[in-house]
Amino acid sequence: MPEADGEIVGVLLAGGYSRRFGVDKLVQPLPDGTAIAVAAARTLLAVCPRSISVLRPEQTTLRNLLIDVGVAVHVDAAPARGLGDSLASAVRLTPRAAGWLVALADMPFLDVRTLRSVLEALENGAEIAAPRYRGRRGHPMGFSRRWFAELAGLQGDRGARQFIDDLQPSIVLIEVDDAGVHRDIDTPGDLPAS
Repeated sequence: MPEADGEIVGVLLAGGYSRRFGVDKLVQPLPDGTAIAVAAARTLLAVCPRSISVLRPEQTTLRNLLIDVGVAVHVDAAPARGLGDSLASAVRLTPRAAGWLVALADMPFLDVRTLRSVLEALENGAEIAAPRYRGRRGHPMGFSRRWFAELAGLQGDRGARQFIDDLQPSIVLIEVDDAGVHRDIDTPGDLPAS
């Protein structure tokens, strides 16, 4: 991906194994026929035209779908080691970014206004920002470049979770009216009916 000097880069986390779903959930269609990850990617791209996803080598179908909608895709083994490694890899690939808006590819129901509000919080000086709906923090999360070293050094799912937990007092929470900040797809039953 071309270097994003001074821009906030979108990071679409999409390297998981979909164990609870049974097959690669991210390429499964929503009722309108759009693949789950493509819907999430389009929402992210609407606010971060420069967006990247780190995928495992075997995720060829997903790689092609994401490239087709405009996401820069980097292939390596990082996602196999966990969410933290995947995020770290994306951040290291974009070292001159002003920050990162980190979205999950299994959350296709987010309102674009929610992502824009997190992006604007970063642009207005927040070091870390996230939406809150009905008293509970949700996704996506935004990080300023102040966190480059910490993000670039993340490892495994546990490392990423601990990092976020440690930052709780510093997170600027943006109140939103968007249930999509909590709604992901883990099992076939989470898909909306046609």
